[in-house]
Amino acid sequence: MEAPLLRVEHLAKAYGQVVTARDVSFDVAAGEALGVVGPNGAGKSTLLNLVTGTARSDGGTLLLDGQDVTRWSAPRRSAAGVGRSYQVPRPFAGMTVFENVLVGARFGGGHGGREARRLAIDALERTGMAHLANTPAGRLRLLDRKRLELARALATGPRLILLDEIAGGLTDAELPELVALVAELRDAGLAVVWIEHIVHALLQVVDRLMCLALGDVVAIGDPATVMRDPRVVEVYLGSTVDPGPAAAS
Repeated sequence: MEAPLLRVEHLAKAYGQVVTARDVSFDVAAGEALGVVGPNGAGKSTLLNLVTGTARSDGGTLLLDGQDVTRWSAPRRSAAGVGRSYQVPRPFAGMTVFENVLVGARFGGGHGGREARRLAIDALERTGMAHLANTPAGRLRLLDRKRLELARALATGPRLILLDEIAGGLTDAELPELVALVAELRDAGLAVVWIEHIVHALLQVVDRLMCLALGDVVAIGDPATVMRDPRVVEVYLGSTVDPGPAAAS
């Protein structure tokens, strides 16, 4: 069996007495999408910080394509193929869409010259943003800011992309476009880890689902099975969540 692109083994993190990751283990293969759900304070965003290297773990191992990257810096992990979008898009408002994405290619992925421009143009085309390339980012509507955030991450040239509630704040009419985009990235061979509270959007894309609570993995596996797990129902589905028709079926 082919080794997973990302393997997380016994990851641990605490801030004082607050445990945000306790013996967390999972893996993600190339071309696979793993969804992550859980109540507020479950440790979901901290998990992404630990994978990207913006936070340092207290224990455990991170392997990227079989290589131990546990002690690598965030820039080194980004250059090695770990990309991320953030929950709240914060583009450089006075710069154009193209310039924002070019920043991702140059400073996130460490690319220069023609290669940086090529990656930026490709990211804009993949996210449907090419026609807005010369638009100041500050003028974009929320959906396009979300797509710009994703394009900036793609311009780094990732093999693994981490999405932090990228559907948050979008209307029901806007969601299908974003869901289709994430599915296309997965189908193109990217490994995807997607945190999301809008579960019916998540379930349209992910191959497996993981539920976190208080830093622990409550369940991981087939999405429908995880959503029916009594432990998941207890710790998560009683909280504020939008399961939608897909989760109820």
